[in-house]
This record gives sequence, structure tokens and C-alpha cells, in this order.
Amino acid sequence: MSFWEINSDILSKQYPGLLEEITGKSDHFLAPEEIQTENAASGELSLRVRGVYVHSPRDPVREGQRLAQTINTGAGPVIILGFGLGYAAQAAAELAPDRPIIIVEKYGNLLAMALQLRDLTKLLSRSNVAFAPGSAGEGVTRALSFFSGDTGEKIQPVIIRNRALVDLDEEWYGAVESRIQTYCMKDDVNMATLRRFGKRWVRNLSRNMVSIRDLPGVSHIAGLAGETLPVFLAAAGPSLDLAGPLLREIRQRCIVIAVDTSLRFLLKNSVHPDFAVVVDPQFWNSRHLDRCSCQRTRLIAESAVYPPVLRLPFSGCYLCGSLFPLGSFVEKRVDPKGQLGAGGSVATTAWDFARTLGAREIWIAGLDLAFPDLKTHFRGALFEDRSNSESQRLMPAETWLVRALRDGIPFRAPSASGGQVFTDRRLSLYAAWFENRFRQFPEIRNYSLFSGGLAINGLEPVNIENILALPDRRNEIDRRLEEAFSKIEADFNNTQEKQEREERFENAVSVLLNGLERIKNAAEKGVSIAEQALKRSQNSAEQDRILKKLDEITRLISESDVKEAAGFLFPSAETGETDKDPFRAFLKSSIRLYNLLAEAVEFNLHELRTNYPLKSRRFQADTVYTGRANLS
Repeated sequence: MSFWEINSDILSKQYPGLLEEITGKSDHFLAPEEIQTENAASGELSLRVRGVYVHSPRDPVREGQRLAQTINTGAGPVIILGFGLGYAAQAAAELAPDRPIIIVEKYGNLLAMALQLRDLTKLLSRSNVAFAPGSAGEGVTRALSFFSGDTGEKIQPVIIRNRALVDLDEEWYGAVESRIQTYCMKDDVNMATLRRFGKRWVRNLSRNMVSIRDLPGVSHIAGLAGETLPVFLAAAGPSLDLAGPLLREIRQRCIVIAVDTSLRFLLKNSVHPDFAVVVDPQFWNSRHLDRCSCQRTRLIAESAVYPPVLRLPFSGCYLCGSLFPLGSFVEKRVDPKGQLGAGGSVATTAWDFARTLGAREIWIAGLDLAFPDLKTHFRGALFEDRSNSESQRLMPAETWLVRALRDGIPFRAPSASGGQVFTDRRLSLYAAWFENRFRQFPEIRNYSLFSGGLAINGLEPVNIENILALPDRRNEIDRRLEEAFSKIEADFNNTQEKQEREERFENAVSVLLNGLERIKNAAEKGVSIAEQALKRSQNSAEQDRILKKLDEITRLISESDVKEAAGFLFPSAETGETDKDPFRAFLKSSIRLYNLLAEAVEFNLHELRTNYPLKSRRFQADTVYTGRANLS
């Protein structure tokens, strides 16, 4: 049998669809005259692409081994950028047989040529090899997501570059590397976000705690669209401007969901969305809702939002499941709200809410995740108004725009309309989230009304005529919404249910406070034991007794029902304590860790004690506030 028959047989069985992709028609194919093979001095095949040697003309096997030696110890995936004839990939597979290998090659017919000319059975037969041909980063992030699911640990890949192939298509491979870096930095972004906003989340949750008792969850309206009503989602990207003249027609045909940043735009165009989604905890984010007349819109919020948001005059309010241990602890014991996905952007939560409604068609405007024509948001967004109002001769609004574009580390990536568009690492991380969710729910069709933004797998660009061709169903939408809301009000706020929920709430908060007190006391006791032990020397038996006491304290903390809430603000930094004596080093480390835990718990207790007694009356969701002074 030929190499092609052997290799393609394995490919057909182990990688369904790949063979067809690399042998069919594609924009990412090299012309036959651009590829030449020749025998290297060592007797192995070498390869030239557009006149440039892709592999050594002397010894390509040895060259591949040298490239593979850059693999460090660890278990992270090895990413091959530029496969060529596969020498580096084979060497990496031999050096690290247990590590995943992800092969990224722009040109599918180069992969096909390698299958024809070389025996790749050992590489192809491995269970932890993934191929991402011509995907500009989407395939490699999917592979990284798959392999990280196996370990649950932070991905730390090693990249092996075929410099000749990477240099021939520098922009394409640069976009791939940006996607890899963005994916790998998501854990660092989450940690940085926690450090920046962790205390704000706890403070907001403490002030909003009774809303968990008094407001229904999105689970009550799950399936409302009934798989028949389409949903229109208004994100806040630049392309939303193009939808302005059509919004009234769109509202006649779809359930309309706005994000907090786009609500003002819809209202300016005389369109009241059916729902507005707000999940950001910051004060400045709440300013997007300033002077918004929202009496005909239901608010979808997370219980850690900036507290005055929950007192704005929306027609009603529904909570999604808390993303944080403090809120989820109370919710589970009082009234589970229904979880919505969170991908770092309110648009990700809004899309998941549309999915929860049961929609099978989600039409989207403003989800650009890019800077088409160097625009960051729709015209008239709060960001633009603020930069214009603060503009000065030496600090004009254009300076703010340049900073907004520059600070996210921009790069060019494929556009939905073809060609390239500027995006950045943060926006491409959101794109990866959407692509992942679209893959999880293939039964949902997602349509982008405008195609100037980032290319997102699973988001289909369509003409605006497609949504305007939908039938007018506003009367049916209004009737279905009102029937659902009336039933929820009757069921959720009947006297017996309210009384039982009140009892569950009081019990949950009591358990939470008592549990936090016990953890704080245990941590302080651990500090005292360790400090006393440092003041005097101990023999082996005394050291064992001290270690046993500290182990008991650690066990008490780890077995507590409220340990997640207690540890939410706990820093993950290294202790930095050193001592020649291992026992004394352990005691110093214990003192620092117990002190940090006690401080984190004390912050939670202070906020809960300060806010809960003041807020233990029924939450007034329908109170009207007319100015910012009333919202603080």
C-alpha cells in the first residue's frame, strides 16, 4: 500500500471530515507550481514553497528534532505552526508521547502532500493529536478547550514554528498566535478581574441580598419563546448604527433584548425592548441607564449589579443565578434563579438569556467584536458622550479613541465580510466564548444582520431583508409575555410562598453568618497557635501536636458549608516565607495564610452586618427614582 492509502485510512477513521477538507476546494490552497520537493543530502525529502526552503536541504529529520528540543517539561499541548512535511511534529511526538499535539497549517494541500509522500502512521495514530487547517485560530482554540477539559488546569502550550512557512504568511499566523495568547490568558484575566472587583461584588451582593428573596428568577420565563418566536439581540458594537432605522420593524417581528450599553440607543429610536440585560457591578456601567425611560421593559440582572440598578423603574425584574459564592449560597437555600452563561461581556449573558427563552432563531446586530472603520461603539454611546464632554485642547476625544484601540493590544483578524478587521485580545476572547456556545447548541441558528465585524464560527451573516421578511407577530409576543408575567406574579408572590421564602431566607443568612464566624475564629486560632509555637523551641512530639492542631483547623475550614464564600477574596499569591528550619517555615506560612483568610472573612461579615439589617424589609422593585441623587 502507498503512504497515501495508509495515512488516509487512519485519517478517515480517526479524524472524520479532515480528509475531505484538505483534498476539496479551498481558498487556502497553494498552486501546484508554488510547491517543489527534492531529495535532501540525507536522502529524506525536503520541500520548497514559493521558492523558499520549508525544510533543511541537508537533513530535515535532524532539523525537526532540533526544533522539537525546545519543548520544556510539563503536560501542556505542543502547537505546531506550519506543518510542511511533518518532521517537527513527528519529533515532538517522540519526545513527548503523552502531551497533546495541535497542528496548525494554513494550506490544506500541504497536509495532503505530506500524507502522499511520507509515512505518518505513528503520528496520526496517537489519540491526542488535533489538526486545525486554514482556521486562523478558531480550530486551535477549540483544540485547546478540548485538551484543557481533560486536565481542568491552566493551559500552558509550547509553540514550535516552522519559520519559513510562518514568514510566508506572517499576518495569518500572527492572527493565530493572537488567538492562542488570548485563550491562554483567560485565567490571568479572571484573576485580575477578581483582584480589581472582588470587594465590589461582595459589597453589592450584601446590599442586594434581599432581592434574592423578593425577585423571581429567569427560570420562571425559560422557554417563553416556545421555539417559534424569533429573538432580536441588540449588542453595542458600531454596526448597531445601521440597525437604527429598522428597529421598529424588527420589534414587530421579534422579542427584543437589549444589553445595558445599547438600551439608550433603542429608546432614542422609539423602541422599547422587551428585556434589558445588566450584569456589570460597577457604578460607571450603571450610568448607561441614566435617563432611560424603561417602564415597558423587564430587567434581567445578576444579584451583584450596582445596587441602584435594581431600583430603577423597569416594568419588572428577574434575576439570573449568581456567579459568586456568596450569592449562590443564599440562592440555593432560598430560590434558585436559573443560571446564565458568562463570558466576560454582557452580550454573552444576553445571548444565553435568548437561548433560555427557547429561541431557535437569534438575530443579532452590534456584535462586531472588532473595530470596523476604527469605531469602538455605536454613535452616541456613553463612552463617546463622556469623551466628548471631557474633551480639551490638549486632550481631545480622538486621544481617548486611540487609547481605546491601542490598550487592548489590537491585531488584524478575518472579517465576516471577507478581508481583515482590527480586533483585540479581549474581544477575541469573547468571540471564542460565542463560538463555544454556538457549538454546544447547534439547533439554534444565529444570524448577524451586518457583516463588518469579526468572523465568528456559527454566526451567519445575512441580509437585512431576511429579518424584515418575518411575519408581524407583535400582538402574539405581547400576549404571551403578559400571560407569563401575570402567572409568575400570582405564583411567586402569593402569601404562603412569600412567607415560606422569608423563612428560608432568614435561615440561609443565619447559617451564612454563623459559618463565616466559625471560619474566622478558626483562622484566628490557627494564627495564635502558630505564633506561640514560633516563640519557643519544641521537640518532635510537641511539633506533632502542633501540626495536628493546625490540621484540625484546616479540616474544619475545608468542611464548612460556607468555605467557597469565605475563600472568594482569598489571594492566591505565594506566601514568600523562607526559613532554614522546615517546621518554622511552615508556621510562618500558616500565620500569613490564616491572617489573609481571617481578613477576607471579616470583610464579608462587615458588609453583611452593615447592610442586611437595613435591607431586611421587602424589596421595592417598583419604586420610582427620577434622578441620580435618588439612586445612591
